[in-house]
Amino acid sequence: MSQDVLTTETNRRQLQQIIAGLSDGVILLELDQTILWANDAALAMHGVSRISDLGENAKAYAKRFALRYRNNHPVPPENYPISRVAKGETFSDVLVEVTPVDDEERTWVHNVRSMVLADSAGEPESLVLIMDDVTEWASAEQRFEKTFNANPAPAVICRLSDLRYIKVNSGFLEMTGYTRDQVIGVSTYELDILDGAEKKDLAIQRLREHATIPQMQAELKLAQGGSKQVIVAGQPLELHEEDCMLFSFVDMDPRHKAEIALRQSEERFAKAFRLMPVPTLVCNAEDQVVIDVNEAFLDTLAYSSDDVLGKTVAEIDFIDDKVARARLFAVLEKTGSLDRVDVRIRKKNTQLIDCAVSADTVNIQDNSCYLLVLMDITERKRTELELVAAIEEVMKDASWFSRTLIEKLANVKSVNSPQLPSVSFTDLTARERDVLELICEGLADKEIAARLKLAPNTVRNHVSTVYSKLDVHSRSEAIVWARERGLFASDWRSKPSR
Repeated sequence: MSQDVLTTETNRRQLQQIIAGLSDGVILLELDQTILWANDAALAMHGVSRISDLGENAKAYAKRFALRYRNNHPVPPENYPISRVAKGETFSDVLVEVTPVDDEERTWVHNVRSMVLADSAGEPESLVLIMDDVTEWASAEQRFEKTFNANPAPAVICRLSDLRYIKVNSGFLEMTGYTRDQVIGVSTYELDILDGAEKKDLAIQRLREHATIPQMQAELKLAQGGSKQVIVAGQPLELHEEDCMLFSFVDMDPRHKAEIALRQSEERFAKAFRLMPVPTLVCNAEDQVVIDVNEAFLDTLAYSSDDVLGKTVAEIDFIDDKVARARLFAVLEKTGSLDRVDVRIRKKNTQLIDCAVSADTVNIQDNSCYLLVLMDITERKRTELELVAAIEEVMKDASWFSRTLIEKLANVKSVNSPQLPSVSFTDLTARERDVLELICEGLADKEIAARLKLAPNTVRNHVSTVYSKLDVHSRSEAIVWARERGLFASDWRSKPSR
């Protein structure tokens, strides 16, 4: 064996000893493309334990491992890093995905570079393939890519070294109308996303400093002309080992349109509120503090604005019956609305008027409020009372009326509007229920006394108590009260009309 051969073999053994423990994978090839040796790291990066498992040479390696670029395109066998170095080519930072042909579930990402070792005469002697396992980094990059592209919030990434856009997601393209080719590779000077920013000087300074850009309003030019109001912010990050800035956006148009629609709605409400010909007020639902009243309220009740605004309904005290007021707001709190409930209203000069109150819950500037409308029914009430008085005179002795006629006369005087919740039938004593039942049969006090074997004065006391508990003032109202609740239905059906 010649001295040159011995020297070469010695150098190779020393080289193998040096690189055996390296974390980088190393594969040595002969000039004829034969795989001569590989360290443990290189074997592990291919999922094998023996050098022979890599293949005898570059062609055998290509049959055992499928390579793809990071864009998922397959690498032709002649462009495999091992084939390129076998041709004596030197290169660096080639990223490839390596997958065993017989196990497609396993994949590594290698960052590969090559070296050509020369002898003392400068002639190529050995070929070296050096690889770094960047699988974890590539997985993180892939997760970032998926998240970035799937994020509905518009975003672009700008490379800080030359201020050119290197990534854009679909949210940005949809918002602006640009195509991907109109953004990628374009500089921030051509597509100025900070144009019209309220703090543009600060944003540019932070961009130069590679620092976070706080949220600020800006005007973003659109592909088809025009512009869009947005909120933009920037966050520095490192991508592909380069300093970059991630810009994210919030489209202000939907919010702007919603604000306009809300303002127009509030203006329409305010106009309608002012022009309503009936007394109307708005109070806070929580504490009943009056927020606003219309002119009709002030004119009808003879108050000034200072008398009512900022004060509670209780302080103004325009609802004559405090119990009725408490019940009214209790029902409002429970159901959220009222429809034509009869309430007696006191003017500032203490004059009383009858009103049908309707109310609903409204939201004003994110506050729950009650809108109360007071319909003056004083004249209608007066007419009704005159009619009722006439009916009452006739019904003092209802024994000779038919049941149908009693119902019709009683219903004439009943108020058409719904009333606030009142006493229940169970609130009456057993004797009071008996008295009410006989009233509904059309019996006079003397007849009830005879039927129940009671003194006439006792019966009159029971009748008075029933009227008081039911909040009625006559036999006809008591009959209507019972009929509305379906009481004594069998008695009504069994009584023949006279």
